[in-house]
Amino acid sequence: MTEAAHRIRPSELDQLPDRDPQETAEWRESLDAVTRHAGPERAAQLVRRTVEHAGRSGLDVPGLLQTPYVNSIPTAAEPELPGDPELEARITAWNRWNAAAMVTRGAKHGVGGHIATFASAAWLYEIGFNHFFRGKEADGSGDQLYIQGHASPGIYARAFLDGRLTEENLDNFRQEAGGKGLPSYPHPRRLPWLWEFPTVSMGLGPLSAIYQARFNRYLTGRGIKDTSASHVWAFLGDGEMDEPESTTALTLAARERLDNLTFVINCNLQRLDGPVRANFRVVQELEAQFRGAGWNVVKSLWGSAWDELFALDVSGALVRRLREVPDAQFQTYQTRDVAYIREHFFGANAELRELAKLIGDDKVAECFHSSRGGHEARKVYAAYRAALEFEGAPTVILAQTVKGYTLGGGFESKNANHQMKKLTNDQFKDMRDRLGLPIPDSAFVDGVVPYGHPGADSPEVRYLQERRAALGGPAPARRLHAAPALPAPADRAFQSVYKGSGTQDVATTMAFVRLMKDLMRDKETGRRWVPVVPDEARTFGMESLFPSAGIYSPLGQTYEPVDRDQLMYYKEATDGQILNEGITEAGAMADFIAAASSYATHGEPMIPFYIFYSMFGWQRTADQMWQLADQLGRGFIVGATAGRTTLTGEGLQHADGHSQLIAATNPASLNYDPAFAYEIAVIVKDGLRRMYGENPENVFYYLTVYNEPKPQPAMPEGVEEGILKGLYRFKTSELSDPEAPRTQLLASGTAIHWALDAQRMLAEEWGVAADVWSATSWSELRRDALSSDAAQLRGEDRVPYVTRALEGARGPVLAVSDWMRQVPDQIAQWVPGDYTSLGTDGFGISDTRDAARRYFGVDAQSVVVATLAQLARRGEVKHSTVAEAAARYGL
Repeated sequence: MTEAAHRIRPSELDQLPDRDPQETAEWRESLDAVTRHAGPERAAQLVRRTVEHAGRSGLDVPGLLQTPYVNSIPTAAEPELPGDPELEARITAWNRWNAAAMVTRGAKHGVGGHIATFASAAWLYEIGFNHFFRGKEADGSGDQLYIQGHASPGIYARAFLDGRLTEENLDNFRQEAGGKGLPSYPHPRRLPWLWEFPTVSMGLGPLSAIYQARFNRYLTGRGIKDTSASHVWAFLGDGEMDEPESTTALTLAARERLDNLTFVINCNLQRLDGPVRANFRVVQELEAQFRGAGWNVVKSLWGSAWDELFALDVSGALVRRLREVPDAQFQTYQTRDVAYIREHFFGANAELRELAKLIGDDKVAECFHSSRGGHEARKVYAAYRAALEFEGAPTVILAQTVKGYTLGGGFESKNANHQMKKLTNDQFKDMRDRLGLPIPDSAFVDGVVPYGHPGADSPEVRYLQERRAALGGPAPARRLHAAPALPAPADRAFQSVYKGSGTQDVATTMAFVRLMKDLMRDKETGRRWVPVVPDEARTFGMESLFPSAGIYSPLGQTYEPVDRDQLMYYKEATDGQILNEGITEAGAMADFIAAASSYATHGEPMIPFYIFYSMFGWQRTADQMWQLADQLGRGFIVGATAGRTTLTGEGLQHADGHSQLIAATNPASLNYDPAFAYEIAVIVKDGLRRMYGENPENVFYYLTVYNEPKPQPAMPEGVEEGILKGLYRFKTSELSDPEAPRTQLLASGTAIHWALDAQRMLAEEWGVAADVWSATSWSELRRDALSSDAAQLRGEDRVPYVTRALEGARGPVLAVSDWMRQVPDQIAQWVPGDYTSLGTDGFGISDTRDAARRYFGVDAQSVVVATLAQLARRGEVKHSTVAEAAARYGL
C-alpha cells in the first residue's frame, strides 16, 4: 500500500456520526497547511501536543504509543536530589570497585561471574537503596525487590560495605561448598537471610513481580494484612524482555491498576552476545509495548551533558536523528572518537552540522561516551519519584545506560563484555583514578586486587546505615517472622474422608476438592487457604466454591452474572478467596509462588493449592516449580485428570504419563500418587503439619488425582505410616492354598483398580495368590532408599523402607501405574527379589479407558499375563500358561 493510500484509508471514525462535517474538514485543512508550510515534523508535533493535552484534560482519546527519544521528565521539572550526593557518589564508587574485585579475584578459581551488568546499573540500585526501598523492620513486609540476577556482585558489595558480609564471604563468591560462600545469583535457598526472590531464570522475575504486586492487593482485600505501603520493584534487562514470560502479564498489571509495581529496565542496549535490537531501537519498542498494555512509561535516557545539545536544537534535527539511529550504531558511537561521531552522527544533514559547530570536542565525547540518564543520581531519583507518585497504573522506567560503565574502554559497550570476567591491575588502577578512591598501588599485594572499605565508622558507612534505618532496615533482606504455627484444622474434615464413600462412585479429583472445601470452612485456618485455578474450575468440580468463597477481583462484580439464579453462580468480590487466572498456567504458578512464600514476604502464612490438568503442570511450568523450590515456597500443587489413560478422548496433548518423573527431579517436591480418598486426607493432614506446624519445612507437595469415579473404601487400620512413606499392603490374597504360587502387585493411583481385578483373576482363573500394595509415592521410596545408602556409607546400619516392607513378601514383584515405567522403576534396585514393571510409555492416544489400557498393556488382563510370565521364568508355572493366558485375553 502506498503512503498516499495509507493516508486516505477509511477508518472506524468514518463510521461514526459527525454532527459538524465542515468543522472537521477545517481541522484537516489546517493540518495539511502546516505540513506544507512547516514540514511533517511540525505537523506531527502539533498532533502529539494536541493528543497529550486532550489526555491531561480528561478527554477519552487513545494515548500515543511512542514519544520522542528524549527524557520523559524535563530537566527543569526534576526534583532536587535529597541527602548527601557527594557521600552517595563515594558509596557507589566503593560498591563498583568491590563488585569488580570480587569477580576478578574469583576468576583465578575458574568460577566465573559478571561485572558489566552492575557497572551499568549501579545508580539504579543505589538511588533505590538510599531513598526508596523500604525494609522489613517497620511492618514486616517492606518493599519487594526483584534484583537482576547478573547484578548480584553489586548487591554483595553493598552488603559488605554495611557490615553484613565479610571479605571471606566475598572471596567465596560462587564457592559455596565450604559454608562461607555466596551463590552466583539471587538464590533464597542458598542465602535465605538476604535473597527473597530467585530471578536469574530470565523472564520469571518480571512475571513473578506482577503477581506479587497483585497478591499484595489480594491480602489487603481479604483482610489478611494491610500491604498498601508495600511496593514491588523489578530490575530487568532490556534483553530479558524478549523472554515471553517477561511481558505475558503486562495487561493484567494495567487491568488491575497495580500502581504498587514498578519495572526498572536497564537499557544498556546489549544482551549477552551483542545489541538487543541491532537495526532498531529497543527503548522505543518497549515504550510502545508498555504503553499499549496500559502502563505509565518514564524514560530516563540522557544525562545532563545533553541538556546543552537539546537547548541548541531549535529545529528538532537532533531529536529526529536520535530517533533514526539504530541501537548497534549508537553502541559504536560510545566506543569511537569524536571525529567519527562528528562525521557519522552530526554529518547526517546540514542542520546537525551547524549544531555541531556550536559545541566542543569534550562535550561531544561526554555526551556520546558516558552521559546517560541511568548514570546520574538526579535523573534516576526523578524517575523513581514520578513512578511512586503515579496513580492508577503500574510504571515502567526505561533507563538508558552503558554496559560496563566505569570499567574502562576494554569493557564499555563491547559485545563480549558479558563474558569478560576480570580486569587487569592496570585497568583497576585506571578505574580507581576515575572513581577517586583512596587505594594506593601498594595495596596490590602479589598482583592481587584488594577489596576497598572506608572503615566501619567512616562517613560513608554511617550514612548508608542511617539511610537504611530511616527506610526500615537493611535491603534486600528475607525475614522469618516469629509467628506461631498454624493450628491443625478440626479433624472432622479428615474423618469424613476416612469413612469412604460407600457405594457412591467418587473420583479422587472430586475427593480432593471436597476435602479442600471442608478445610476452607475451618474457623482457625480456613481463611488462609488460597485456591488457584487456571480457568478449569468446573472441570475439577470446583464451581461449588464460587458463591461461597468468591473469586478475587479488585473491582468486585460490576455486572449481573448470567447464572445469577443458579445455586453455583459466578461470584466475584474484592475479598474473594479464589484466584481464577484464566488460561495461563504461568500466571497461576506465579500466583501460587507469591502465596506459598507469604509466610516470609509478609509474615502471613497462606496455604495455596493449585489444581490443573496434570499434563500442563510440570511439563509446561517446571521452571517455575524450581523457582518455587528456590524461593522456599510451601503449599499443595495438584495434577488433576492425571495419568496417560484416564482422560478419555483427549489424546496425546492431554495425556500425562510423565509428570511424576519430572517432579521427582525436584528435591523440595514431595510427590504422591494416591489411589484412594483416605490416602489424600492422610497426605494433606501430614503436609499441613510439616509445612505449617511447629517446625515448618521448606517443601511443597505434588499430588496427582484422577477423574475416574470409583467407590472409595474406608481407611484400614494402621496404614498411615505406609501412606506417608510411600507403600503399604492394601489387600492380601484370599487364596487359601499355601502351596500356590504367590506374587506381589504394587500399584499407584488409578492402577490400583487394575491390580485388584488382576488379583481376583489370578486367584480364580490361574490359582495364583497375589497381594496388592498401594504405592502412594515412588519418589519418596527412592529418596528414603538413597538416604539409607548414604547412611550406610557413614557406617550406620540402616535399611531402606521399601526393602523392609517387602522383605518377607513371597514371590516376584510387579509394579504397575498409569505412568511410564521409569516412574515405578525408581525403586527397582532396592526391591528384594525379582522385579519388573508395566507402564504407559510412548505418546498418549484418544480412545476409551479400556481400549487405551489395552493399547499400553497395563489393563488387568495384561497384569495377569505379565505376572504369569514372571512366575514362568522362576519355574513356578509352565511357560505354556503364559501363551494360554495371552490367547484367552486376546493380547
